Amino acid sequence: MDLTPFHLAIPVHNLKACRNFYTNLLQFEEGRSSNHWVDYNFFGHQLVIHYKEESENNSYTNHVDGKAVPVPHFGVVLEWEAFHQFSELLKSKNIDFIIAPYIRFEGQVGEQATMFFKDPSGNALEFKAFKDMSQLFAK
Repeated sequence: MDLTPFHLAIPVHNLKACRNFYTNLLQFEEGRSSNHWVDYNFFGHQLVIHYKEESENNSYTNHVDGKAVPVPHFGVVLEWEAFHQFSELLKSKNIDFIIAPYIRFEGQVGEQATMFFKDPSGNALEFKAFKDMSQLFAK
């Protein structure tokens, strides 16, 4: 499956804290930047954090597999081993998980490893992996 990189720009109300989070904690390679935004290599995709003043944020969740999944959220589907290596890195850095790494839909169609956490501006991220990538869109 050939994929083209996506571009995603997200608002952050504390550029310095989020820059530290994405650069040092998640260890994403930094690209171009200014005083108001920073580009990142997000597993081969382009993620840009843009400064935006903090505003009221109505948090919303949707229940999936008995867990409260934050909406909206974004992330990347990783290879199985890469997911587990990344989750171990996050655990070693004491990330505050919304949903700690676990296997969702175990033994069912679409079985996957998943985890959720937020950046310092409250943007929810999900990373997941399938042992069998053909299950990505399986019903």
